Amino acid sequence: MSTATDPQELALHPADSHDLIRVLGARENNLKDVHVELPKRRLTVFTGVSGSGKSSLVFATIAAESQRMINETYSAFVQGFMPTMARPEVDVLDGLTTAIIVDQERLGGNPRSTVGTVTDANAMLRILFSRLGQPHIGSPQAFSFNVASISGAGAVQFERGGRTIKERRDFTVVGGQCPRCEGTGRTSDFDLTQLYDDSKSLNEGALLIPNYTGDSWYGTIFRKSGFHDPDKPIRKYTKRELNDLLYKEQTRIKVEGVNVWYEGLIPRIQKSMLAKDRDALQPHIRAFVDRAIAFATCPECDGTRLSETARSSRIRGTNIADACAMQISDLAEWVRGLDEPSVAPLLAKLLYTLDAFVEIGLGYLSLERPSGTLSGGEAQRTKLIRHIGSALTDVTYVFDEPTIGLHPHDVQRMNDLLLRLRDKGNTVLVVEHEPETIAIADHVVDLGPGAGAAGGTVCFEGTVDGLRGSGTVTGRHLGDRTAPKETVRTPTGRLEIRGATRHNLKDVDVDIPLGVLCVVTGVAGSGKSSLVHGSVPASEGVVSIDQSAIKGSRRSNPATYTGLLDPIRKAFAKANGVKPALFSANSEGACPACNGAGVIYTELGFMETVSTTCEECEGKRFQAAVLEYRLGGPDNSKDISEVLAMSVTEALAFFGAGEARTPAAHAVLDRLSDVGLGYLGLGQPLTTLSGGERQRLKLATRMGEKGGVYVLDEPTTGLHLADVEQLLGLLDRLVDAGKSVIVVEHHQAVMAHADWIIDLGPGAGHDGGRIVFEGTPADLVAARSTLTGQHLAEYVGR
Repeated sequence: MSTATDPQELALHPADSHDLIRVLGARENNLKDVHVELPKRRLTVFTGVSGSGKSSLVFATIAAESQRMINETYSAFVQGFMPTMARPEVDVLDGLTTAIIVDQERLGGNPRSTVGTVTDANAMLRILFSRLGQPHIGSPQAFSFNVASISGAGAVQFERGGRTIKERRDFTVVGGQCPRCEGTGRTSDFDLTQLYDDSKSLNEGALLIPNYTGDSWYGTIFRKSGFHDPDKPIRKYTKRELNDLLYKEQTRIKVEGVNVWYEGLIPRIQKSMLAKDRDALQPHIRAFVDRAIAFATCPECDGTRLSETARSSRIRGTNIADACAMQISDLAEWVRGLDEPSVAPLLAKLLYTLDAFVEIGLGYLSLERPSGTLSGGEAQRTKLIRHIGSALTDVTYVFDEPTIGLHPHDVQRMNDLLLRLRDKGNTVLVVEHEPETIAIADHVVDLGPGAGAAGGTVCFEGTVDGLRGSGTVTGRHLGDRTAPKETVRTPTGRLEIRGATRHNLKDVDVDIPLGVLCVVTGVAGSGKSSLVHGSVPASEGVVSIDQSAIKGSRRSNPATYTGLLDPIRKAFAKANGVKPALFSANSEGACPACNGAGVIYTELGFMETVSTTCEECEGKRFQAAVLEYRLGGPDNSKDISEVLAMSVTEALAFFGAGEARTPAAHAVLDRLSDVGLGYLGLGQPLTTLSGGERQRLKLATRMGEKGGVYVLDEPTTGLHLADVEQLLGLLDRLVDAGKSVIVVEHHQAVMAHADWIIDLGPGAGHDGGRIVFEGTPADLVAARSTLTGQHLAEYVGR
């Protein structure tokens, strides 16, 4: 345990801040006055069950305070443009260094963002082609799909002979953007019947686009623009009127005394809806986009995003589009073969970056891959690229489960990188469940003992060996090994896949057994998801659950997503003799000040949106009058905001007995508990959930469906060792109930527990895409013929 005792005493007599980061009295979220002393320039791993407080300590306290203090070094003028960060709830924090956070937040879903643009590899390639490409077509921007080619004239001003001279000069900007798709690689065809009803006039409500109907502001701009008759049906518009309605370029006009920009419907939709990540759109807008717009690969650039001129310049027969489409491991070899002394430093830097991708197990990606399509684990490792060769030392690197999505073969590579960062003189803080990564720690902090209100304390602090003998939940399960089954289930049928060629699959033929637990394995990028999600038909009876973002707005939470809130609202309404709608923060019961959001959002244009707790409802989301209504007995009654603040486990007890007993709610809560989400808050925003939590939430929601085949994508993501046992029990119950369960998974406990294993490989990208083993886990261990087999054999001690 920590040697810290009295925070005031320790604050007066601080330890050597050159050697320790001291946290005294941390109370963020569920932390209960936590004291820890973390050695600097060492690797510290934070362990504990999901929801025990690891992220609250590492990210919400240590990293947040480091970033807040860095922001305070800027001038007051600059700080005025930055979001205000509150100081974490902690008594003392000293010995902090600059924190670099490498988390699992998905990379921006901007359609113009690719793996190449977010890592600077694309920028280096553009410079390379501008120097060596033949024919020479211009500067690096001539190879950029984000720069359009334009010509025009403008005024320039310069000094000559003591006089200021103004001249108007012609100019040309040569960019690499495909003019047809404007650098997005795809075209969008609009179904005009979904934009407007041409039998009506604008005043009669012709526009059908969300936020443009009725008396909305956008609708008012179009009705009063003066470019068309608002009382004339659209089908009677002249050619010019229709063009102004659909395509007119931005023009300044005055509407109701206010200067505004008018723009045709199609360019306005392209900027306000199509330029954003589809999954980030509000549900009703996303539905509109899906029905109104058909997307296709741009026929002019064939999806490369680049103009014909940009693609005409080549280095040894390869243009920049070809280079960006290569698997990164292949691109590295191509760059290695370029012997050009004039650009030697550039080649060395580019090659170092590409080799870093390969080193951390991402060599199967391509630079043209849209960044928004990367998984949380892939995104985190991509962010790591810029730090691998950094000359910075004595900084604090903060990682959130960096082994997520990694095959056991790749976990060792990640461990080597973490140790390399430490050995350069940096402090490395890692939140992790993976035993192989916990094993390399210099220092371990184990939080718990449970999740949510049952967690938030330091159960152990010390060495890995000390953790093993500590008796904590983590310590007891650290050496867990699941042996292969002695007897496996007999399949009841089979699902035939023939000639699968999706992505890197090489004409794969395989039979997936039904009525059993089938696990699909292989290194990251070997083709597992392509086989399962691309080849298993999404027909009736197939419940496919992946880790993609859950559709919904920032108002969504587990209670609304699972349908749990419906029986809860009805229970409150029945107990108090009022309408159920009063107990919805999105309906009649909403706080009028924040419209039921609980926070006030302030848009800062080009900067991040800032949210502040609503002062009217103090973040509770409901009107004060609604909070007067209560549910439960006199000794245990709750208002609706208090119920939404409960964890699943707390709500199970509340709705399971007494006056609050609600069987319909209890059934949903049971399923949430079954998938290991007992610590999750009912009102917790869905945007705060990890990929693994999102998937298990989907699983809990869809367990009530009448599906015969369940397809799961790495369901152990983010699970503590103790929770993996619970998940295995759930999978067994599904199979024993007559379901077929197909799991894409890296976790060796799940592999060992399988009835049947299908292993893909032998490598990633074009080195994968083949079936390298089919059989039982025991046979895979005995054969040791694949990477998976070798690591599984080590895991089970064979």
